Amino acid sequence: MSEPEAFTETFTVRPVGVVQSVLTDRAEAPRQGREGAPDAWLEIDTAVAEALDGVTAGDEMLLLTWFHQADRQTLRVHPRGETSNPVAGVFATRSPDRPNPIGLHRVTVLEIDPARGLRVRPLEAIDGTPVLDIKPVLDEAER
Repeated sequence: MSEPEAFTETFTVRPVGVVQSVLTDRAEAPRQGREGAPDAWLEIDTAVAEALDGVTAGDEMLLLTWFHQADRQTLRVHPRGETSNPVAGVFATRSPDRPNPIGLHRVTVLEIDPARGLRVRPLEAIDGTPVLDIKPVLDEAER
């Protein structure tokens, strides 16, 4: 059986920025932001900096990142890396190891510095993680 065309299509995604964080070791990073992740800076590419127009301190944002150190061959894991948990497919987990290692992070904008980018909290992504996109969190009326 040949692969459907949708499975052979490729996409080009260009990062809009990069994470600057005190977290440098994937093994030492919290698994989720709410588990003690620090503030971090999102250094935004100057070519897309005007896309930040309208973003203000206090805004809740969804940050999409590319887990550049992920194992893209991994399809099944012990959730949260705990061997006491039964093995599950990565689509049923938040594992960074997956076929397309896109990270999803809910953060709050703390500061906007035109020369540096956005300071956000909390962010468990490690230093050097590419930022793919930034989207606002919608309130109930906008959903």
